[in-house]
Amino acid sequence: MTLVACQAAPSPSASATAQPSPVVLATASVAPTSTISPGPTETATPTAAPPLPGGIYAASVTGVIAPALADIPPRVWVPNERGSEVVAIDPVTFRILTRLQVGAYPEHISPSWDGQLLYVNDMHANQMSIIDPRKQAVVGTVKTPAPYNLYFTPDGTRAIVVEDFAQGAPQEENGLRFYSWPDWRELAFVPIRWAGADHLDFSADGTTLYLSCEFSGRVEVVDVRAMKVVKDIVVGGFATDVRLAPDGTRLFVANQQLNGVSVIDTTTNALADFIPLKAGSHGLALSRDATRLFVTNRLAGSMSVIDIATLKVVATWKLGGSPDMIAVSADGSQLWISNRWDRSVVVVDSATGKVLKEIETGARPHGLAFWPLPGRYSLGHNGNMR
Repeated sequence: MTLVACQAAPSPSASATAQPSPVVLATASVAPTSTISPGPTETATPTAAPPLPGGIYAASVTGVIAPALADIPPRVWVPNERGSEVVAIDPVTFRILTRLQVGAYPEHISPSWDGQLLYVNDMHANQMSIIDPRKQAVVGTVKTPAPYNLYFTPDGTRAIVVEDFAQGAPQEENGLRFYSWPDWRELAFVPIRWAGADHLDFSADGTTLYLSCEFSGRVEVVDVRAMKVVKDIVVGGFATDVRLAPDGTRLFVANQQLNGVSVIDTTTNALADFIPLKAGSHGLALSRDATRLFVTNRLAGSMSVIDIATLKVVATWKLGGSPDMIAVSADGSQLWISNRWDRSVVVVDSATGKVLKEIETGARPHGLAFWPLPGRYSLGHNGNMR
């Protein structure tokens, strides 16, 4: 694989034995080691401390942007699949500020683990375009086969590219490609036998990942250290977006064919519940305070709101169009939603469901990202922060 013109400042936990990149790379304006702020060291006490608000998302519920990201201008980055471009929108004025040309069929905008760069998953170009969010410009590419999605391990030492053969890649490349990060040295390829490797999330301790296989109705459980599939969970239907609950005991799986959310018990790695919603449940996002789960219903043109504590549906908002992926604003007041088949992005009040604005972006907007966001580090996707 080839890395071209991106930052190479070492990760705080990167291995000292990692092989350097064969090319000279530009230095970031802010060292990525200053981005992550680990939580306080825990000390043993006779009585357990009360859980932090937000659970595993405690660092993101504050709404505070890390100092190392504070000089990045807030933007909503929208990949247009059919246009081979990325649109940057000012979230204050709702104006499109620029359009950047990238590789064919961009799927998601994934913030790097340290937040200094944005990677565009140019699936049909076998590359990821690299955007510097300060310069608002493409500054390089990473060559990798058929990237549909991109994630980073919680410790920041590895990047994981999801390859989805059902969306254009050869079948033998359906799976997970592990790289050391930030030097992009390939470590392993984990083949996934079920069609449609799609979205993933990590367990609370980061040792396990859960990968949805959209066209097979399955979730694969992968040992992150061993880089090996250890269990197959059948959820049925079309498993799309996934997100771990704040307490880490449940995994939410949007199920587009079954029209709802499948719930996996992460202590037993078994299907535990199902929450019926509307037609085409597809994208997931947590409210800024991590108490509500937002679910787009792409075929119904609506959004469902689930109370995470009770697993009850507390609201259903009619949005129209074909709502797909969701980006939550830094302060949590807005939801930015790509209208996959309707050439637009809609901005929604996260408290009331009122549509505040519809912005025409171009053909097939998909995995948009609001950046920067609060949190210690990015797990990738379109801005999953912890």
